[in-house]
Amino acid sequence: MLNFCSLYSGSSGNSFLIGTENTNILVDAGVSSKKIEQALNSLNVDPCSISGILVTHEHSDHVQGLGTFSKKFDIPVYVNFETLDAMPKQKEKLNIKNINLFQVGNTFYINDLKIASFLIPHDAANPCGFNIYKNNKKISIATDIGHMTNSILENLEKSSFIMLESNYDPEVLKCSPYPYYLKTRIAGPNGHLPNEMAGKTISHLLKYGLEGAMLGHLSKESNFPELAYKTVVDELISNNYNENSLSLNVASRDCPSKLIKL
Repeated sequence: MLNFCSLYSGSSGNSFLIGTENTNILVDAGVSSKKIEQALNSLNVDPCSISGILVTHEHSDHVQGLGTFSKKFDIPVYVNFETLDAMPKQKEKLNIKNINLFQVGNTFYINDLKIASFLIPHDAANPCGFNIYKNNKKISIATDIGHMTNSILENLEKSSFIMLESNYDPEVLKCSPYPYYLKTRIAGPNGHLPNEMAGKTISHLLKYGLEGAMLGHLSKESNFPELAYKTVVDELISNNYNENSLSLNVASRDCPSKLIKL
């Protein structure tokens, strides 16, 4: 069995739990160590049971609690060299024996989980997404994507479940209180993925056996959960699917999602 839970997801912080009968790992630790502990405890998951933390990139909403949580519970961290080098404050907190470097594009294992990383376009040192496998099931983590590429789509194909960014609505972004430079960054080729493109991506992946999707990393200022959900459903309908074609949920920024069991 392969399980997924979004602990927190949004522009204010991101952390995801993936588990099997034998292994629990986190992808990112973008809220305080205390909040990660609280979320895990609410799910009856012992923080000491976490076998590793995968890091997508160095922005604070993905690594805020990384060093403290890893140090407190002696948890290995899996990160590429460029990302590690770009987060000196977190690096200082990590025990050197817990730093495990990987090259983006390579595959490695954490106990019974197979992990494959892939490149994503984002304004960070060397950002990546992850495919996580157990037997014939595959979970994909794909957030902080400035624009969708054929390479990313190929990496996401045959996923059973995907945590996919649905960060903003272009019209809401235009009217948001963000300064112009930030609006330009968000909508730029190395920024974030809009709702409509999330819908197009899910429509494509349904051709390859996608069973469930969770929309994540929603902006607090330029999106709404109901709008993200409706935009994706409308895109599915325009591609001759309906909302019953898969299990579709929106992650909360403040509390854990329901546990997804594959």
